[in-house]
Amino acid sequence: MESHLLSERSRVFEHADPYAVSSYVNQHVGSHCIRMPERGRGAADLNHRKLASLDLCRISYGASVRVTSAALDTIYHLQILLRGHCLSRGAKDDLYLAPGELLLINPDDPVDLTYSEDCEKFILKMPRGVLDDLCREQRWEVPGGGVRFTQNRYRLADLDGFAGLLGMLCHEAEAAESMLRVQEHYQQIIAGKMLSLMNTNVQRPASNLHNPTFERLNAYIERNLKLDIHPDDLARQAQLSSRALYTLFERHAGVSPKLFIRRKKFERVHACLSDPQCHVRSVTEIALDYGFLHLGRFSENYRLLFGELPSETFKRHR
Repeated sequence: MESHLLSERSRVFEHADPYAVSSYVNQHVGSHCIRMPERGRGAADLNHRKLASLDLCRISYGASVRVTSAALDTIYHLQILLRGHCLSRGAKDDLYLAPGELLLINPDDPVDLTYSEDCEKFILKMPRGVLDDLCREQRWEVPGGGVRFTQNRYRLADLDGFAGLLGMLCHEAEAAESMLRVQEHYQQIIAGKMLSLMNTNVQRPASNLHNPTFERLNAYIERNLKLDIHPDDLARQAQLSSRALYTLFERHAGVSPKLFIRRKKFERVHACLSDPQCHVRSVTEIALDYGFLHLGRFSENYRLLFGELPSETFKRHR
């Protein structure tokens, strides 16, 4: 997973002075201060990208470091430990985090983190306004103090589809030509996923999980996965406006219609490649069969979702 969270193309510092890296982080990712041993100061690495109003950062200091901040005020920090260990000191409890674990820091949470010498972490910085706007759009009730994550620690593997989504987020951030509209779309999806997968103080009305319209559209998609299904086709099938269709899928699937269809296609391909009884002659054949014309991009996105290349899945089950 970690190889998909910002590549060398996003490198800003390599084997640099940790305090120079910290100064850059202060400007782009969040106000803080660091303390390190006087001797044996490490060589820090930093990768950084912006995506719409988000900041994506991958950082290692090369030495044990203590990071403190009074509070992040207007931003949320989602930190994933890639290597090493981290101690998070809180008002009530101390948390010891290992690789693959995720720490969510609210805007009003004091920060006191100590990272091991071999630690590397990935940070997603999300402005408070992104979550507030999404809650208003969905008409979810938020207490006066704003959105607050009531559970701070998670295992990334337990958050269904979240690791793959982060990989796709980084992939889009590093794209040579990335449209702002597309970036904002990814931003809304990751915000929606955070609110749906993680515990918060947001009051969401109980949704009808067996919505007949959504179930009919899902069945239609399943029957026609090999076709080029456009969201406009779904809107006509359901007799909905484009905006109403988008809201329906966000509410029941957490993604847009287009991404839902795309995910279903990948899931079907993965299921076929994993089933020895499924008559698949080659990865190329099944990719083209489901409308994936750019085979290099198909393989990369498949790996982001399932952790291996489609050819590896195919060979393992044959």
